[in-house]
Amino acid sequence: MGSAKFLSVFSPASKQQRQDNFENYWEFTQQHGGQLFEDNKDLAKKRAKLAHFKANPVSLRTPLADPDAFYRNCVDMKDDPQSLDKITLMLTGMYKFARHEWVGIKGAWDVVPNMANSHTVEDKISRVHLAEEFCHWRLFDEMLRTCGLEKVEWVPLSPGKEWIYEQFPKVPGFLMDSPAFVTELMGVTYYFYLDRLIDELLVDEPEVRIRLKELLDEITIDEIAHVGQRRNFIGPVGIKVSKMLVKPFYKLFFADIPEVGILFDIDQMIKDGEAFDFNEVPDYMVERSWIPSYCKA
Repeated sequence: MGSAKFLSVFSPASKQQRQDNFENYWEFTQQHGGQLFEDNKDLAKKRAKLAHFKANPVSLRTPLADPDAFYRNCVDMKDDPQSLDKITLMLTGMYKFARHEWVGIKGAWDVVPNMANSHTVEDKISRVHLAEEFCHWRLFDEMLRTCGLEKVEWVPLSPGKEWIYEQFPKVPGFLMDSPAFVTELMGVTYYFYLDRLIDELLVDEPEVRIRLKELLDEITIDEIAHVGQRRNFIGPVGIKVSKMLVKPFYKLFFADIPEVGILFDIDQMIKDGEAFDFNEVPDYMVERSWIPSYCKA
């Protein structure tokens, strides 16, 4: 058995290493997403990729048995979740996850300096990062529509939760950086579990299965890079705090998405987050993504 290629994402890194990696990540992100269309919260290569998917649609061979069950439960779970089939639970869970992401980035977009007022490489990275997250929301929307859910509407969270998301980007970096990093790590964990679930549930729907995985790959590849990017903000004390935050953050966030607890083993997801080291990331994703130099063996 060969030696591991990568080290834990919680590996130590000096201030100079992190600064060098910010410069390296900025070079990566400029070519990865292409031109930033700030007014549209979009990126050229991401826009073209989504346009390609929309121009070449696929659909379920056997439509969802009860689409109304999705619409009835996607915002708030009205039915007994145990009464819903796994595909519906997967789709409502995806909606809830993406909705939280959408609300979070809306709140951050108006706080993070725009590109004209971004005077540091960190600020520039953060602006493009948010544009990528808006692209992810559009990809999730396309995933749902691929499953025949053409009436999807994205609705705000409760005023209290919206307010919390709006305040989060205003928190000083030394307080925000660890939670932001753990949030990205949680996303990657969820996406890998979701990828395996798509394989399991859509075995008889090869076209849609492949398309959903392609759409999810576009999100996951970005998020792997975001994990490294957010790690880069954190010093030696913060990284220890980050590891302690994995368990409470995963439990708190997924408590608001009951589907996750039914479909997945949250305790195992937490263990996977705590042990994350990029070694289980497929090679084709590694080639298109970005990993900090101090996480490479």
